[in-house]
Amino acid sequence: MNTPAPSALRAADVMTTEVATVTPQTPIDAVARLLLDRAISAVPVIDADGEPLGMVSEGDLLGRDPQDRLARRDWWLDLLADRKGRPARLASLTAAHGTAGDVMASPVITVTEDTALPEIALLLGRHRIKRVPVVRDGRLVGIISRADLLRAFAAAHPAASRPQHQPLTDFVRTVMELFLGSHAGAAPHPVAPAPGAVAEPKFSADTLRGLVEDHQHSVAQQHDAARRARAEERSKLVAEIIDTHVTDAQWQAMLHHARTAAAAGAFECELLRFPATLCRDAGRAINVAEADWPGTLRGEAAELYLRWERELKGRGFHLAARVLDYPDGKPGDIGLFLIWGE
Repeated sequence: MNTPAPSALRAADVMTTEVATVTPQTPIDAVARLLLDRAISAVPVIDADGEPLGMVSEGDLLGRDPQDRLARRDWWLDLLADRKGRPARLASLTAAHGTAGDVMASPVITVTEDTALPEIALLLGRHRIKRVPVVRDGRLVGIISRADLLRAFAAAHPAASRPQHQPLTDFVRTVMELFLGSHAGAAPHPVAPAPGAVAEPKFSADTLRGLVEDHQHSVAQQHDAARRARAEERSKLVAEIIDTHVTDAQWQAMLHHARTAAAAGAFECELLRFPATLCRDAGRAINVAEADWPGTLRGEAAELYLRWERELKGRGFHLAARVLDYPDGKPGDIGLFLIWGE
């Protein structure tokens, strides 16, 4: 049986399917032990659904700058010297504390099972990475390393295989020369076919569809990063609001705002805007207009409600809570409105 040309192979043909993984909550010393026990240099970090969130490598454990490497060198060497580890010793080392989520490289670049090996080689060279997770419907199903690519080429072209201990810096050049006949890191150049030979097409619809997939993946990663940034910002704001109290001066300023709104012909005004996560149920009761929604308020919002109930409810004023926006389909900001109209 003829061995397929490397350019015809896809990720599914050469990927490693038994992949060691960790979660963002995995302790750093447990990650280090896993790398040593499995004799691997990096491990994917996945969420509860199996979606890759990042990668943790030996370099991430040691740190990328000289100061980080010096700070973590002792506990890493200690673990290397005793592959079974010394839990009591590691527990006392500050540098070994933390989790995979604290040190992982993120976002992570991924490919699908249908991604062609030449495209994977280009990805590794372009992003200067040593391996790439393979996903199906967003979930991890395998991983491809530089060694997998070289083995695939060696199987098809034994005479062209390279020395086993090839310097790492030469890897991309080797793969590009063997797979595509081009220089490392550069886009493949057209190669004139030999007389009578049929040149293999380098420009195809599959290639362009791959570019579209790369773009869509990049957009999705940017969306996720923006969503995480918004969530962090809201968490900080909630922490501040919980510890904020409504002063008399602030209350009088709110009443003045109401008078100004009424003078302009309005029958209500917004007294406070706050993240839905300030509520104990993340805004669910307000969203579905449950009668007991005031019981879900916390911090400044709760104080404002109590002050309305004590001072304004008996004077004919109403207080309403409304969800103002729905980022990612969930309640985002909530507004408390003072109402004096019917």
